Amino acid sequence: MLDEDSWSGGLYDEGVIRRRRERAQSASTGEIPEGILDVLQILDAEYLILAPGEVVVHSSSQTDALNLIRDGRLISNPLLALVRAVRRSNEYQEATVALPRGPIGEGTHDLLVRVSPLGELGLVLVLIFDDSEFRRLDAIRRDFVANISHELKTPIGALSILSEAVLGASDDPKAIVKFATRMQMEAKRLTDLVQEIINLSRLQDDDPLKNAKVLNLSVLIAEAIDGSRLAAEARNISLVYADKFDFQILGDRSQIEMAIRNLVENAINYSPDGTRVAIALREVDGLAEISVSDQGVGIPEKEIERIFERFYRVDPARSRATGGTGLGLSIVKHVVTNHGGDVSVWSVEGAGSTFTIRLPLFVPNEFNQDVISQTEER
Repeated sequence: MLDEDSWSGGLYDEGVIRRRRERAQSASTGEIPEGILDVLQILDAEYLILAPGEVVVHSSSQTDALNLIRDGRLISNPLLALVRAVRRSNEYQEATVALPRGPIGEGTHDLLVRVSPLGELGLVLVLIFDDSEFRRLDAIRRDFVANISHELKTPIGALSILSEAVLGASDDPKAIVKFATRMQMEAKRLTDLVQEIINLSRLQDDDPLKNAKVLNLSVLIAEAIDGSRLAAEARNISLVYADKFDFQILGDRSQIEMAIRNLVENAINYSPDGTRVAIALREVDGLAEISVSDQGVGIPEKEIERIFERFYRVDPARSRATGGTGLGLSIVKHVVTNHGGDVSVWSVEGAGSTFTIRLPLFVPNEFNQDVISQTEER
């Protein structure tokens, strides 16, 4: 596993890195077997070519998302162990390894790694195959069936009962209006629930770091707030955000915006009318922290550990009143975990709640220039 120090990024001497890389390239140029780079370009795998000292001579563009390189060298301990075994034995080695997606959180990349000697000057080829997709697809199939059977039957059953009530009240216009209004509410709840299940399935089916872009967090927070403003204004709830920083992260724009928006909407739903929801952004130990605080009812201590579970509701009656599906916080956790971060909550009953997302900051270096070129404009 990579330790947190391997993720610290920060400032470093670019001249040292450049000289180290030039030495490695000068030692290996012309020694890489002819045509090997062309072959590597068409393989469905990421790759590294290492010179002695585990200096990276060549690498595929997406290895940056795996955070394997720092200061021009391979830093992943599991991969270093494989490379050193190959150097000792001069024979091919392979292993399945789980690398953390970030310096925090539970997310991992499940990788099949194959390492082989290359050439005669101590070069080593590392091929990296992402095995995570197969696990995600299997989880999607199982979870989708479980989600459908668990939740959709409730609004469908309600619609069936209400339709019978409408038929039975054909001579009572007031009753028809009452039951038809309830049917509209249940239909909307069903629509929202189906959309949330689709969103959750898409999250499980997609690795946001595979084709990640450099994102401006302030922009995404502002968009999430704008998307929630009407709901807040309808209840005279103030949304407060001081846009002071231009922090950048690596990830999927739509997923990050959806996670932030879910937290803002959750804070609005559980806040009394006329109160305030505060959104803040700051940097702590190389991480971007986004916090969303409300002045709502708070969460009982015994419930806090379960609130990120699918379909779990602290107050089912309030969730029905606000149209909550019980999937919003679960989606937040999926998004943040897949981006190498984590989400936590502080809450006291009667004093409100604060949800905090932590994500790794993007640190530019000579190996991620392809990613930098995809930076979104503010």
